[in-house]
Amino acid sequence: MTPAPDLHTTRQRLLAGLSSPAAEIGRAIACASSPACAHAFLQTDFEGARVQAAAADPARQPLAGLAVSVKDLFDVAGQVSRAGSAVLDDAAPARADALAVARLRAAGGALIGRTNMSEFAYSGVGVNPHYGTPANATATDVPRVPGGSSSGAAVSVATGAACVGLGSDTGGSIRIPAALQGIVGFKSTQRLVPLDGTVPLSFTLDTVCAMTRSVRDAITVHEILAARRVTRSRAPLSQYRLAVVPQVMFDGIDATVARAFERTLQILRDAGARIEERPLPALGELAGLQASGGFAAAESYAWHRHLLAEHAGQYDPRVLSRIQRGATISAADYIDLLQARRDWIARVERALAGFDAVLSPTVPIVAPALADVLPGPERDDTFFRINGLLLRNPSVVNMLDGCALSLPCHAPDELPVGLMVWRGAMRDDVVLNIAQLFENLLRPQQQ
Repeated sequence: MTPAPDLHTTRQRLLAGLSSPAAEIGRAIACASSPACAHAFLQTDFEGARVQAAAADPARQPLAGLAVSVKDLFDVAGQVSRAGSAVLDDAAPARADALAVARLRAAGGALIGRTNMSEFAYSGVGVNPHYGTPANATATDVPRVPGGSSSGAAVSVATGAACVGLGSDTGGSIRIPAALQGIVGFKSTQRLVPLDGTVPLSFTLDTVCAMTRSVRDAITVHEILAARRVTRSRAPLSQYRLAVVPQVMFDGIDATVARAFERTLQILRDAGARIEERPLPALGELAGLQASGGFAAAESYAWHRHLLAEHAGQYDPRVLSRIQRGATISAADYIDLLQARRDWIARVERALAGFDAVLSPTVPIVAPALADVLPGPERDDTFFRINGLLLRNPSVVNMLDGCALSLPCHAPDELPVGLMVWRGAMRDDVVLNIAQLFENLLRPQQQ
């Protein structure tokens, strides 16, 4: 599949008069209507997108005339936010746009449709038994998992149906599908983008963010969503001190990811990057901290408990089992978890003092075959094993209250592999600037 141009390239064509908003939205609609986008959208609004594109001003609005997809858990005025579930079919339509949606619309984005997702965002695999599962847009051998929970959002960006895929990230739901489909996913520090108008999974961990086709696009979209300017840096790569953490992040790594990661480190070192191995034993504590289900189980159960009383039979059983774990978490357990997280963050920050960012594989495996994880009790063990592997690395950053960007680092003859650049809270600009330098070095090897 030939990569679609990023929004910066498209915007330059618009400003030069080489294209028009109508033509660009027409191309996006054609992609969204293609077999590659099967099950990617739960609802489309092509006519509304055309109207929005016609009214956009490329000279004034950074997203003017460009297609934006919206994950099904965001409110869009007049539409029902089902969060990929049949449970909310009868919910009232939203009265107003979620704040993130409103900001993208104000920047000229044309809302092309609502994208599919793991039910209630509770999976890193991306399977949806209610509405079907979109296949990974980059796989050509066998249908492969799209990654979740923002599955349809990733497919929309990877196929060219959208320049921006608005989604959420609670334990990797932006970075996992970005890594598995060869695009860019940026998870900002949670507090920078308001959660207003979203169906929650975990109030503590949920982050509003997006997928794009380049790091420079990720910077632009983050500036829109967070209503802030990213501080750009011209510092050379050699000025940054980078860490690779040996614990946990490489457990269960497959040969393709290991090869791509080691090759990437060599490319970066050859360009002057200072990369050091830094032990971080605290990473080994995370599984124990979340053994009872963690924040996602406790907080999702609090939100769903009244719906469960009447609609439990309508939930995806794999999602239901994880939500119900929250019923056994006491208030005292929850308070202990909050304190343990604060202590864990403080220890990780001390261990990483002096480093500008940490590098790791976004996920330790390439996209598995979709057939291995489709709904069915005979595949549940495989599903949960793969789900755990996909969530493990990116969820570290959510627990850290940090920020991270996944960018492609594979060769043309390899399945997509993501390089994750990450750090603690409010280091977003440093992570983005480093990732931009990396992309400039890595993009030639993917062509």
